[in-house]
This record gives sequence, C-alpha cells and structure tokens, in this order.
Amino acid sequence: MTPLSPLEQALHAARALVLADLVARDVAEADVVSLVEDSVAQRRWWLEQWPDGMAYVAGLVAQDVQDALLERYGRWPLCPVCVSGDPHALDVEPELGPDPHWVCHKAGVKVAAVGSLGSATGGTASS
Repeated sequence: MTPLSPLEQALHAARALVLADLVARDVAEADVVSLVEDSVAQRRWWLEQWPDGMAYVAGLVAQDVQDALLERYGRWPLCPVCVSGDPHALDVEPELGPDPHWVCHKAGVKVAAVGSLGSATGGTASS
C-alpha cells in the first residue's frame, strides 16, 4: 500500500476534524457529510495549486461546511458559551491560518479547536 502524500494527509485530517465537530453537535447526517466531501474535493484542487496552504485546510473546510449548512439548514455550530440573547454561530479564526479555533466574538472567547467541539463547555479569553 502506498503511503498518503502530505496533501492527502492534510485533507484526511481536515475531514476528520470537521466530522468530529459535526458528530459532537449531532448533525452528521448523510447529506451533511456530503457537504464535507464536497469541500474536501474543492480544497484538494486548491491545495494542488497552493501546496503551502496545507496548514490552513482544516479551517477552510470548517468554514466551507459552515457556509453550506447556513444556506441549507441555518447557523452552525451554535455558541455554547452565550446562554442568553439570540442564538448565534461560532466563527473560525484565523480565517486563513494554522491552528483554527471556533471563537465566540460576542463573549470574546476561544471555544474549542476545530475538531474539539465535543469537549467545549466554555472558553478561554481570545488573544
């Protein structure tokens, strides 16, 4: 068996992280998983054009899925930190950078790393 290229490893890792967050929020239905696969396919082309973007692909896939879910179903993932006021979605930060996190801008906290929403019960001050 041929080992995966670094590009494919980055794509598989991004897929796994986003799927973990979808599972953690009970939205990993087949049609939603298809949104992840669509994003991974699009980001494969993107990475082939810009291999230096490998460190950014997890955050980009998370944003792609978040945008696709917004168009079809509504905001995701909802903020677990803010218990009062209107429900709002978390944002991915940095928008284009390594080590992406889900962030609540209203409370000014990092809620969880992309892939770790299942363990998120609060957050730490955003820097």
